[in-house]
Amino acid sequence: MATLDVYRQKRDFTSTAEPKGRKGRRSGHSFVIQKHDATRLHYDFRLEMDGVLKSWAVTRGPSLVPSEKRLAVHVEDHPLEYGDFEGTIPKGEYGGGTVIVWDRGTWTPLGDARKAYAKGHMEFELDGEKLHGRWHLVRMHGRPGEKRENWLLIKGDDEFAVPEGEDDLLEERPESVKTGRDIADVAGEEPGWSSRTGRIRKSAAGKTARARAKKTEPAAEEATAPDPAGLKGARKAKLPDFLPPTLATLAASPPVGERWLHEIKFDGYRLQARIEAGRIKLLTRSGLDWTKKFGKAVVAALKDLPVGTALIDGELVVENGAGASDFSALQADLSEGRDDRFVFYLFDLLHLDGYDLTRMPLEERKSLLEKLVPGTGGILRYSQHFDENGALVLNHACRLSLEGVVSKLRDAPYREGRSKSWIKSKCSARQEFVIGGYVPSTVSRQAIGSLVLGVYRNGKLDPVGRVGTGFSASVAADLFRRLNRMRTDESPFSRKLTAEEARQARYVRPELVAEVEFRAWTADGHLRHAAFRGLREDKPATEVVAEVPKSKATEKAAAAPRAEKPSRRTVRLTHPDRVYWPAEGVTKEGLADYYTDVWRYIAPHIVGRPLALLRAPGGIDGQTFFQKHAWKGINAHVIEVQDPAEKDDEPYVAIEDLDGLMGLVQAGTLEIHPWGSTLADWERPDRIIMDLDPGEEVTWQAVIDAAEETRKRLEAAGLAVFVKTSGGKGLHVCAPLKPSARWPAVKAFCKGIADAMAKDSPDKYVSTITKSKRRGKILIDYLRNQRGMTAVAPYSTRARPGAAVSMPLAWSELSPDIGPAYFTVDNTPTRLAALRSDPWEDFRKAAKPLLKAKAGG
Repeated sequence: MATLDVYRQKRDFTSTAEPKGRKGRRSGHSFVIQKHDATRLHYDFRLEMDGVLKSWAVTRGPSLVPSEKRLAVHVEDHPLEYGDFEGTIPKGEYGGGTVIVWDRGTWTPLGDARKAYAKGHMEFELDGEKLHGRWHLVRMHGRPGEKRENWLLIKGDDEFAVPEGEDDLLEERPESVKTGRDIADVAGEEPGWSSRTGRIRKSAAGKTARARAKKTEPAAEEATAPDPAGLKGARKAKLPDFLPPTLATLAASPPVGERWLHEIKFDGYRLQARIEAGRIKLLTRSGLDWTKKFGKAVVAALKDLPVGTALIDGELVVENGAGASDFSALQADLSEGRDDRFVFYLFDLLHLDGYDLTRMPLEERKSLLEKLVPGTGGILRYSQHFDENGALVLNHACRLSLEGVVSKLRDAPYREGRSKSWIKSKCSARQEFVIGGYVPSTVSRQAIGSLVLGVYRNGKLDPVGRVGTGFSASVAADLFRRLNRMRTDESPFSRKLTAEEARQARYVRPELVAEVEFRAWTADGHLRHAAFRGLREDKPATEVVAEVPKSKATEKAAAAPRAEKPSRRTVRLTHPDRVYWPAEGVTKEGLADYYTDVWRYIAPHIVGRPLALLRAPGGIDGQTFFQKHAWKGINAHVIEVQDPAEKDDEPYVAIEDLDGLMGLVQAGTLEIHPWGSTLADWERPDRIIMDLDPGEEVTWQAVIDAAEETRKRLEAAGLAVFVKTSGGKGLHVCAPLKPSARWPAVKAFCKGIADAMAKDSPDKYVSTITKSKRRGKILIDYLRNQRGMTAVAPYSTRARPGAAVSMPLAWSELSPDIGPAYFTVDNTPTRLAALRSDPWEDFRKAAKPLLKAKAGG
């Protein structure tokens, strides 16, 4: 019987999202421990051996005390894919219950693993995120007629062991190492986006299973309305027409203490859902009835809730390809009349079936609301919250480039207006501004090029500068039509604008409100590096004031997202409103702002090197061309350099400073591809780049596995290894070199690694570019490592829809949550502001000579 036959016989894969899997050909040493809340809670301990996961059910979980021997029941082998499984197995299925990935890493057998397994005494070391050090698995002598095979899991007596009475690991670390969720968070949750954890991986099998389960689910398990009668704080009352909402106060960081719970801040429209006998209204924060604005699906979902009357507070969003709420995408869908991507996150229950709940503690209101909302995979979703430290929650959100966190007092009643019981902490500076004027586009007759913005102070509109990026072509045209009808000869601002502020400006009545993201306030009260995110028609212009975080560090936080002095550029851009990425609205000015923000990160990888450029002066929808040599009319800050080996050929291009990079932006450069060697030593590369390029039908997890495999082989050669996304389909595994070996030797070394990987795993990898051989496989492209060849630079943009960038990652960040094009021009500065250190900060310091290559090759 094949080793996975028993596993498959026990499961109906049309009903469970568990992977069907197959025996793997690779010989790895991964381990995983999955916390499994089935008939009773236990921990499934799995070791990779012979292409499968050998598995034991540890009834009380692993113990760090060497004298405590934990029963481990040997169960059927599981496929390798199971090591990534997290979710809920439907009731009635084998192992029905909730599963999270409690720990994972690698294991190292001490001795011959196969012989030890057959003998019944395995000794090994674990290197996981929670478990470390030496461990034993010992088979017990079975009783006559006993069918199950019992083993004991025992901690070795080493520096990772703890004395009796001090083993609190299971209580202190209950969460998943994959998503940070606990068992209760996963139970019944469908894959997709979770307000608690961010993006969650999807599976086709899971989708099929959920569709089947939905058809057969008994009515008893559907959402039912809780009875508020008798609850402390609930008062019998008529359903109000509308309640002015609680508004959060901005702070530089989340509050601390157990009294606070923390929710991910959504990026959409705040709405109040009013339900009365099947009649639905969707009301804005100012009480406007926007029910018809959002189509029929949201209304139908609210009608299906098991309530007679209710008033529910929430936020309606559209989620982007990365799984995060995106206000710009919401605006685009509304302008196009599209309603198939709306998601309504519900986070507070104010009235239910004849009872006013606003005096009840928030935590109790949320508990009632959770019972109403049918799961998390449909149009309506309950907004989960974190009980963990708020600063950690905010850091997690910012590293994923989300908007921020809202912290709420768990025992507070619901009060209208700005409240200190709700505190919002943002990952980047972002707020509403009043539109007081516009500047026409320099490249289109019927579109705006930028908006002139202001905020109210003491009843007067003070100017704060302009925003000139973030407009898609359709939004720029729509704004032009609307604002042109609102034109006025008189400036709406409180003071006369300077000549620069007023340049080409046309004034309008100050009635429209724009939401804008920006990097900081300048010393003179203007916005730095602002990007338009959409119109806020749910907020009156007269309520718009400057939002400043309240804390001891207010001035520092308001001055700049990071402590370092911002980079300055002097190159003047012509046609700064020219749109390079039309769907995303990223203009030439927006690209220049992006590169200014990331200059200190990108500079070590592009300064002082020959550069190849992908230029698209008309944007990604226009003509694009690859350029290696200098051209006529080149910006003065872009220098021309002569290849010593080609003295009679055309010069190459290079840059020395930020203004050089701005010269490339001015020339429509959308991708920067540096050589692997510097101008100081053209013949000896100072880095290796292995481009992992997946063919059709290759999963992202397979690309991650390939990166880890490449890393091991490079490390075995004595090199330090780094990883980045390509911004396209794959990953780049890179190693810094001390420039000693010459190009032919480095290329031969890289070819050897690629060929060895293809030979060892021919079903996974190829080292030749032939497309016919690449379906279902990953090309290990070593050809970047030869003279004159290039690869896209870290932090460089890509000339593709989405405006993705090539993003350096820490190896610990490499996961299904961050795909190859996750980070973009828009969200990268937010991520970088949240990082404590650059994951590639030590790239050049880690350089080592290529010992396995002949230096003179």
